[in-house]
Amino acid sequence: MFEEIRIENLGVIASARLPLGPGLTAITGETGAGKTMVLTGLGLLLGEKADAGAVRLGEDSAAVEGRVQLAEGSPALERAREAGAVDEDGSLVLARTVTQGRSRAVVGGRTVPQAVLAEIAAELVTVHGQAEQARLRSPSRQRDALDAFAGREHLALVAEHRELWAERGRLRAELDGLLAETQERAREAELLRLGLAQIERVDPRPGEDLELAALATRLANAEDLRQQVTLARTALAGDDTGDALGAAGAVDTARRALEHALAHDPALAPLLERTRELGYLLADLAAELSSYAQDVHADPERLEEVESRRAELGRLTRSFGPDVEAVLEWARSASDRLLELDSSDDRVASLHERLGAIDERLAGLRERISSGRRTAAARLGEVVTAELAGLAMTGARLEVAVEEEEPGPSGADAVEMRLAGHEGAPARQLARTASGGELSRIMLALEVALATTEGSGAVRPATFVFDEVDAGVGGRAAVEVGRRLARLARSAQVLVVTHLAQVAAFADRHLVVTRQDGGAGSVTESDVVPVEGEDRVRELARMLSGQEDSAAARTHAAELLELSAAAR
Repeated sequence: MFEEIRIENLGVIASARLPLGPGLTAITGETGAGKTMVLTGLGLLLGEKADAGAVRLGEDSAAVEGRVQLAEGSPALERAREAGAVDEDGSLVLARTVTQGRSRAVVGGRTVPQAVLAEIAAELVTVHGQAEQARLRSPSRQRDALDAFAGREHLALVAEHRELWAERGRLRAELDGLLAETQERAREAELLRLGLAQIERVDPRPGEDLELAALATRLANAEDLRQQVTLARTALAGDDTGDALGAAGAVDTARRALEHALAHDPALAPLLERTRELGYLLADLAAELSSYAQDVHADPERLEEVESRRAELGRLTRSFGPDVEAVLEWARSASDRLLELDSSDDRVASLHERLGAIDERLAGLRERISSGRRTAAARLGEVVTAELAGLAMTGARLEVAVEEEEPGPSGADAVEMRLAGHEGAPARQLARTASGGELSRIMLALEVALATTEGSGAVRPATFVFDEVDAGVGGRAAVEVGRRLARLARSAQVLVVTHLAQVAAFADRHLVVTRQDGGAGSVTESDVVPVEGEDRVRELARMLSGQEDSAAARTHAAELLELSAAAR
């Protein structure tokens, strides 16, 4: 609920404060006084698009500020708390500044995007004006109103259907994607199977290509290897004839010499030990070289086998990677991918099963939703028709038709409100037959029905704002408009901008937008003034006759106030 609104430099309003509160507040004033600017300021607080042209002539910027009391547990309070903008007393300050180049939104002292302001305001206020009347012609808006009237349990069914419908859409898209890729996935799987079969047939071992390359080189150069190794062995151990001493013989000679010298100098013992070790190493090395030379021999058949195996591995590496390790890694990845592709059939079957279960649940929900809508449609038509009779539309009848249509997020019902303008007239589409004045009264009747009918599940905002709700009405109908606004104000804060005294008389507080025409070179300036007592009577008299000092008009105004007080 708005506690107050302050406006500075907006249109013709230099500075104004609107004290607000619970119940019904009427805002009146002469044509051109600036009532529109009050609504413009409120719209800025509600996150509407800013228009730099609304800044007061001669000023650099305009500002609007409003303090709102939030009810505990309301979505707006939770959203404001998320933004860290709620005062300790549960109130919230909304502000908006507009300059020639940009606008700035502030919630609780924190600068926020305009969208955040709109999100919070959407939970706070419902604005009814000409745009809202146009939206009332929309079949989807008519269906939403019917669902709200049907009750909370019905709304829960619609919400469940909408969630399931969205899930169905996601699963259907996934299934369609899988089915569309079936042929391509089959080709991919076949290629993977062929590659894996080729690798499995060759059965390479890790590092096998390197081992075979070394073996092939050894076999191809066996004779040269044998000759060079034999030469090295001879250099170490000498030849078999004893003509060549070799390194081992020379070391043995040195060992014997040191053993002889050791008798004369014990200090040679370490050197003798190292010489002996060297002799052992040379003997071992010579023996290994001899063994190697004996094992190395030309083996053309073995070489052919090795080269054949290398050729097999080469065909794999040309297809699947630069070496055997890469080939084996490809095989591992291909196996995982093949499992994934093979499991797609299981996924398709699972999706079909899940979609079948969801379709069954949706069908059951649609049946219950349709039944609820048909029942609520009859009740809503009766309630609104009764309200219209009180709004000087005697004989008018509102019918709410529920007809089957293709299933969608909200069910399988087309909802259409139809108006019969008078007794005996056929009911026709609201979008085609209702005038602006009739739409405003139908809209008011709907709001009263949603807010006051027992069992209605409508989640009502804390504040209603009505503009042009009294368009095209007068006399008794205007009185009934005021009476119903007052009735709605028992459960919500209601602000109404009106030009009818019969409506304004029902208000709990009355604000008047006054205008002071500037002289030559001056700018017209407006203010918002609360009126009570005689001042209020004078304003109502002005609205009735245009002559605020007319005794007859003032008598009529006083009578209206008495009538409205009794009716409330």
